[in-house]
Amino acid sequence: MRILRIQTLRGPNYWSIGHHKLIVMRLDLEELANTPSNEIPGFYKGLKTVLPSLEEHFCSPGVRGGFLSRVARGTMMGHIIEHVALELQDLAGMRVGFGRTRETATPGVYQVIFEYIDEQVGRYSARAAVRLCRSIIDKQTYPQSELEQDLKDLQELANNSALGPSTQSLVKEAEARDIPWMQLSARAMIQLGYGVHQKRIQATLSDYSGILGVELACDKEGTKQILRDAGVPVPRGTTIRFLDDLEGAIEDVGGYPIVIKPLNGNHGRGITLDINSWEEAKTAYETAKEVSRSVIVERYYKGFDHRILVVNGKVVAVAERIPAHVVGNGRSTIEELIDQTNLDPHRGDGHNNVLTKIVVDATSDSVLKKQGYRLESIPRKGEVCYLRETANLSTGGIAVDHTDNIHPETIWLAQRVAKIIGLDIAGIDIVTSDI
Repeated sequence: MRILRIQTLRGPNYWSIGHHKLIVMRLDLEELANTPSNEIPGFYKGLKTVLPSLEEHFCSPGVRGGFLSRVARGTMMGHIIEHVALELQDLAGMRVGFGRTRETATPGVYQVIFEYIDEQVGRYSARAAVRLCRSIIDKQTYPQSELEQDLKDLQELANNSALGPSTQSLVKEAEARDIPWMQLSARAMIQLGYGVHQKRIQATLSDYSGILGVELACDKEGTKQILRDAGVPVPRGTTIRFLDDLEGAIEDVGGYPIVIKPLNGNHGRGITLDINSWEEAKTAYETAKEVSRSVIVERYYKGFDHRILVVNGKVVAVAERIPAHVVGNGRSTIEELIDQTNLDPHRGDGHNNVLTKIVVDATSDSVLKKQGYRLESIPRKGEVCYLRETANLSTGGIAVDHTDNIHPETIWLAQRVAKIIGLDIAGIDIVTSDI
């Protein structure tokens, strides 16, 4: 067998009205052009052993096991590769199901068409499917280690190109409104619609986002100064670049407790909250310096972390963000509770899932120590043990919807902040005991 060409379709196409994301592989069966699967020694048994989950493929018989029954009776290799490519994606966590295989005008040359979610994953699965079937033809098997490596590679490709949570939410809303979309090849941009009606977004930036507002929002100290001048309550703080300036900065913000964070950080990286001693402050400074050359020192305010989303001048969503934590049951250690929490199917690595798995590291050990715990500790039933101080979803936190609970004055304040900064889409963080 020989792959002649692999094409990626990203819109309305000849093969399907409803499926716009398709891989088209032109495959020359060569010596197998006139050999159905039932005439290949050991192929059916080898395929069923390597991929037993193919039992779930109905195919044209319309029943469970329908596809494998066709392999047993005899079907062409192009058709089999179509199903294997779909199954490899499915095993890697990407549910796809549409496929077609058609012979071309050239005898022995087939068009193998199948659905994909991620373009690179789809193209890889095409090549892997041919490799897997070739191995079963030659050796009646495909090494388990190679199958595991294929699935690992597919998952890594998917994770590397996965949409961030904000972009994913916008894309899902576009799909709900039957708006076609595609990923562009540069700058992590998404195109919504086609032709003269197309719009582009990048994370939460849109065609309507003003460059001055975006630049200001990226400057944490500048944003805070503009908001302070407009009468918006913001934390007292200052920016430093050297450890020698840290003691003076702490005095400038009113003393302990303080927050130290990198000037150019995101996703909660390098942030230390509720610092109450000089030793803690020095350690937090070094942590922040690993992320950014400049460090922000701010007064720490107790309260719950909320994210308010403002779109086109209106509050559309409010969420309380709760740091990564586990709840004791009186029997399990904290380490066991973390493992149990990470079993949640909604949790994954990177941006591939709604939530992120909780990671045990030096930061989590430090946070536990502040609460008087270790990983081996067994918390009482109902007792909450935090693993992070910051409430980012990317560090294992969760979000609780409070859109219906926000006070009208807080709505007014959030909408005013978005207008002052000049953003059409703004995520505004508010720390308060009562939203």
